[in-house]
Amino acid sequence: MSRRTRAIAFGVVAAICAAVAATIADGYGANVANQFGELRPVVVSGGELRPGAPLGPGDLRGLEVRRVPARFTPPDALASPEEAVGREPAAPVPPGSYLLASQLRAPRSKERAGRPPLERGRRAVEIAVTGAEALGAVGGSPEGSSVDVVVTTEPGPGGKGRTYVAAVGVELLALREGGGGLGADESGLGAGGDWSATLALTRAQSLELIQAENFARQVRLLPR
Repeated sequence: MSRRTRAIAFGVVAAICAAVAATIADGYGANVANQFGELRPVVVSGGELRPGAPLGPGDLRGLEVRRVPARFTPPDALASPEEAVGREPAAPVPPGSYLLASQLRAPRSKERAGRPPLERGRRAVEIAVTGAEALGAVGGSPEGSSVDVVVTTEPGPGGKGRTYVAAVGVELLALREGGGGLGADESGLGAGGDWSATLALTRAQSLELIQAENFARQVRLLPR
């Protein structure tokens, strides 16, 4: 037998073996499906996934897709690795585990993640204020600084309003322009500038300032 004949024979045998293997695999899959129900694709982690960074396209190489009977898969198991791109694990995912939608979260803002938690008994409360552009007059971002909150009430029977400090030395968490709150004229624009401030307040301060936001003539922030 010549070399060419032997090569052809080996090729034919290899093709037959591949066809037999495919038939066996298809038969096995059909048998599993008949016994346990429909098969569905699920994503399995090839290595441990750690929280702290969103998954990118390069991380997809560490994810595998397997076909598993639907009755054995969690309802929120991912069916495609691409579904995980841009999201980060909320907790470590061990190797060989199903990758679930509930295990992933949107990446946290670095600025928010690096901010220390609020003091005990304080909460973030958003209120409308006027004239907050003065906070930026000294340069830099005023967020993270301490401010006093000054309230001016509407004129009473005597024709004069009362001005008092409603909160002393509270942290300014965020400040943005716009909102159509205090100091707004009929067009919705405040004469002194209309702003929305998020402050770290106690419960008592929150209730007082929310009430002032609705009924006071003016609420201002003073830098300390």
